[in-house]
Amino acid sequence: MRGLWTGAAALGLLAAGAALADDRAAALGTYADIAEAGYGDSLAAAERLRAAVGALIATPSAETMQAARTAWLQARVPYQQTEVFRFGNAIVDEWEGKVNAWPLDEGLIDYVDPVYGGATDENPYAALNVIANPSFELSGETVDASVITKDLLADRLQEADAIESNVATGYHAIEFLLWGQDLHGTDHGAGDRPWTDYAAGADCTGGNCDRRAQYLEAATDLLVDDLAWMTAQWGDDGEAREVLLTDPAAGVVAILTGMGSLSYGEQAGERMRLGLMLNDPEEEHDCFSDNTHNSHYYDGLGIRNVYLGRYVRTDGSVVEGPSVSGLVAAADPAVDADLRAKLDATMAALGAIKAVAEAGTSYDQMLATGNVAGEALVMGGVNALIDQTRAIERAVSALGLSQIAFEGSDSLDNPDAVFQ
Repeated sequence: MRGLWTGAAALGLLAAGAALADDRAAALGTYADIAEAGYGDSLAAAERLRAAVGALIATPSAETMQAARTAWLQARVPYQQTEVFRFGNAIVDEWEGKVNAWPLDEGLIDYVDPVYGGATDENPYAALNVIANPSFELSGETVDASVITKDLLADRLQEADAIESNVATGYHAIEFLLWGQDLHGTDHGAGDRPWTDYAAGADCTGGNCDRRAQYLEAATDLLVDDLAWMTAQWGDDGEAREVLLTDPAAGVVAILTGMGSLSYGEQAGERMRLGLMLNDPEEEHDCFSDNTHNSHYYDGLGIRNVYLGRYVRTDGSVVEGPSVSGLVAAADPAVDADLRAKLDATMAALGAIKAVAEAGTSYDQMLATGNVAGEALVMGGVNALIDQTRAIERAVSALGLSQIAFEGSDSLDNPDAVFQ
């Protein structure tokens, strides 16, 4: 009888283990489906941006400039919800710098205000101004930039000399080309590049309007190409999906790593707390367009999407299915309920920032020295994200997973280092 009992117990444990693996695989399938949908929506929005950019270049006017800016703002909504796929998925983290790197030394790309300054010890190309120079020296070589192409931007300029602030491609390069520098500091107002920067002949302002159009077109085409590639990686035969599904336990770790790292070090720290500590609008994520309030909000929404296993697509349709929330609820319902509540609290705090910005007090104003109300709003978001991260850590424990090392930030972990 003893042997029969031991065998039955072993079979029960095997069945339980198989059921858990199946549950994890189902949650991973939903996660991959949300990734494919989110990148697919980002791709479609980038294609609409490319059409608007084409119209601006073909017929420059105040109207076509505004339409291109609107298309850029709309393109950020689905993309920001995909940032949660970073950190835990190497294929995304290695690629992300092509499309969303920041902050950037915009003088690499185009003309800037004289107060911006020139080359620095940290970046000798900080004021290179590729648009104004059909030939220049880079890494000891003469570069032919007589025509600004995708290859020039992606292969020669992006992170030139391994300097991260040499951002030549992606959303923020395009943002700068549409808005120009925001010279308002912590006062209200975004960049205001004139549409005549794309005008022909004597109407051209800023010089080199034809080359500026070449740059904008090439950067937008690259964005579409990069998003098409990433969308495919999450398809049925894509590498990202295949790697994720290979090991269900490791896949769940990848999801929670992305959630915790974006929540803590990246968003609460580098994107919010750091700018507030320095009272510096240059630390805004979408600094040229004053769209940072939306950037923060949709980053937060992306974290909640993947935990709950539910994403609302741009067309209103919904992708949903088994989730990590379901896994945590099965292991410890109280931990799941707490994390859900913390996610809701974060969205409320980020929503408050968004609402105030949309009512007329921009995010850079919130960063101003002495703005007590603004500081309270930003810190409300920071603290909610930190609390949310602690709840994610409890979910990791509830699932019996090895402790995960989330991305950190000096602004949270070693504040004194920020000012050294």
